Amino acid sequence: MGMANDIESVLYTEEQLKARVAKMGADITRDYQGKEKILLVSVLRGSYIFMADLSRAIDLPCLVDFMVVSSYGSDTQSSGQVEIKKDISMNLEGYHVIIVEDILDSGNTLYYLMKILKLRKAASIRICTLMDKPDRRVRPIKADYVGFEIPDAFVVGYGLDYDQRYRNLPYVGILKPEVYGGK
Repeated sequence: MGMANDIESVLYTEEQLKARVAKMGADITRDYQGKEKILLVSVLRGSYIFMADLSRAIDLPCLVDFMVVSSYGSDTQSSGQVEIKKDISMNLEGYHVIIVEDILDSGNTLYYLMKILKLRKAASIRICTLMDKPDRRVRPIKADYVGFEIPDAFVVGYGLDYDQRYRNLPYVGILKPEVYGGK
């Protein structure tokens, strides 16, 4: 029935996601204890659900902001060059910035994003990703907070999409290859 028919298997259930995000929120709460000016920056669109849940799991005052970035290049491969479509709406100077991402794979986008944000004089910048695909990494980027390390599979749900669909699934699933023309 519906979207579920396009899912090969469930990688992480709603319960597993909830437990892992709660743990990540507790880790951030511990690590930022006593710090002021904490800013969570969600890289839209894929991280919006994760960002909402993570922000509620952090027991510290923090601000939230959003960026929309796109890598450009050919249709099938990113050049790694980042175009900022929507920027952060505030001055980062003195803030402890946590970039909240849905998935870290090649590292191209975050590599360039980190270079750009470092010029803005934040007190610190860390990366928090729900999922990490280290097998796909081409840039020297490592997340400070990782929800799950995943295999090189096409995953959807919990904010992640294929062609703007499947974001609203409450779990993370592996998409059937025939849906996206894979092998």
